[in-house]
Amino acid sequence: MSTEVTVPVLGESITEATLGEWLKKPGDAVKADEPIASLETDKVSIEVPSPVAGVMGQQAVKIGDTVKVGAVIAAIEAGSAAVASPVAASPAVAASPSPQPESAGAQAPAIPARTGDGLSPTLSPSVRRLVLEKGVDPSSIKGSGKDGRLTRDDVLGAATSEPKSETSVAPVAPVAAAGQRGEERVRMTRLRTTVARRLKEAQNTAALLTTFNDVDMTAVIAARAKYKDLFEKKHSVRLGFMGFFVKAACQALRDIPNVNAQIDGEEIVYHDYADISVAVSAPNGLVVPVIRDAQDMSVAQIEKTIGDFGARAKAGTMTMDDMKGGTFTISNGGVFGSLMSTPIINPPQSAVLGLHRIEDRAVVRDGQVVVRPMMYLALSYDHRLIDGREAVTFLVALKNAIEDPTRLLIDL
Repeated sequence: MSTEVTVPVLGESITEATLGEWLKKPGDAVKADEPIASLETDKVSIEVPSPVAGVMGQQAVKIGDTVKVGAVIAAIEAGSAAVASPVAASPAVAASPSPQPESAGAQAPAIPARTGDGLSPTLSPSVRRLVLEKGVDPSSIKGSGKDGRLTRDDVLGAATSEPKSETSVAPVAPVAAAGQRGEERVRMTRLRTTVARRLKEAQNTAALLTTFNDVDMTAVIAARAKYKDLFEKKHSVRLGFMGFFVKAACQALRDIPNVNAQIDGEEIVYHDYADISVAVSAPNGLVVPVIRDAQDMSVAQIEKTIGDFGARAKAGTMTMDDMKGGTFTISNGGVFGSLMSTPIINPPQSAVLGLHRIEDRAVVRDGQVVVRPMMYLALSYDHRLIDGREAVTFLVALKNAIEDPTRLLIDL
């Protein structure tokens, strides 16, 4: 007896997804509600749980296939892993006589399908290539990824720690001929395809312009150093810089409402709230969840929300609802070392603030050259809606609030 596994409801207006990864192989034991596959939608990855306990049976679709909501992607067979699914077994295993009770422990497990290079299809393309390059046995490496899957770091670690045989004269993997150059073609993920399409739409539709300023981070750094231990003790979250910038942005958006608005046809939609989209790094790329009603939040609430987003992005548990809407975006390229950039807006929003790395620079204060921790700010905006004067005024208001955080307390 088998139970069909179908594509679950993916979210409002989303009717299809791409099969990104199988988390279980045919013949693997599966618990009820245990994820067996990962689907990629336009914005997030969604795990498909098994409806029943049993054994992973036939897989109806391949990695990279597009599937619609309600489509059957696999079957769960009744039984346990000790009895492999007929679909998963190799011809040799399927043709072998049934074992006697006393030799049941010697029964061969299900043998998953292999790719043309002889490696398991559960390996990602980059990991598979690295395995071949380093000549390591993937079955002998303990994976640190989700559900024990191998990562590039696992393979590199095994390659450096694996003892070399003194009698070996030939490498395990073939060595490329001198001058030979390799290449790898990997299908774009659904997330990357959607990002590419939306960013190109923004470039084609909006009248994009970027204005810059710099901000002296001395006061914020001092406040953070003074209160970070008490802050973490009281709120159970670290005090970062983003909380200050989100608070400052909310005040500036209130004063310059066009930066928080959007164009809808021939109308301008103004918002009396600030739903701040923040770019968060995830395994498959950046995702942009939304801090809703950020204008009503304290710095502690903002930091907790961002921390939760980061944890869920890393775990791959973001939902579509987390990323719906948003009236303004803040992107922090500084965490990756960016000195300056021209960020691109996230339609239908009209502006995005880019933060960059903090570095000591010589500046003039009161006629004296001093060294201060400085950061470049960049505001990209849709010039159809936001004038240059408004963009500059917004950045100056933000700069003033960061350089004198007391303004955030007394609402200046």
